[in-house]
Amino acid sequence: MRAYEADLESDGYVGNLTRVWCWRPDVLEAFASLRALLTSGSTLDARDCAILVAAAASALGDSYCALAWGTRLASLTDERTAAKVLRGETQGLDDRGRALARWAGQVARDPGATAAADVDSLRSVGLDDRAIFEATALVALRVAFAAVNDSLGAAPDVQLAEEAPRAVREAVTYGRAPA
Repeated sequence: MRAYEADLESDGYVGNLTRVWCWRPDVLEAFASLRALLTSGSTLDARDCAILVAAAASALGDSYCALAWGTRLASLTDERTAAKVLRGETQGLDDRGRALARWAGQVARDPGATAAADVDSLRSVGLDDRAIFEATALVALRVAFAAVNDSLGAAPDVQLAEEAPRAVREAVTYGRAPA
């Protein structure tokens, strides 16, 4: 299967989430393509995206995405900042980062409770309506992806946890344990 081969080539092992998605590898590929489409040409940079996904993972209690994206965020900032985001804290982030983390948490937890003032807080840190749409769609895609992984029991890969910075591992006290 192409997804297994891709995991082996990139990571050296077949990920637990790939095993879950193997029933519909076409849907996994479509998800990856949609995410790539959304982020290519986006006004959000890699740090913005990592903050959004890490904060959403924290809000959802999703240990798999928290370890993966916390590690990515640590590489773009530092491991203490990433750990704080994974604990739902925003110290260490600039105004834009704090606004994105708050938005991600709100969209992940209760999207129907967002208000115009919440969107205005994103505009106040320099995000335009396109960037706000992109941030919202990225979080919504991550929520859907995590729902499939978590519902079907995909535990974070032991290798993923071992590769995560210590502060990131210690911050992820929720969700499934690595297996």
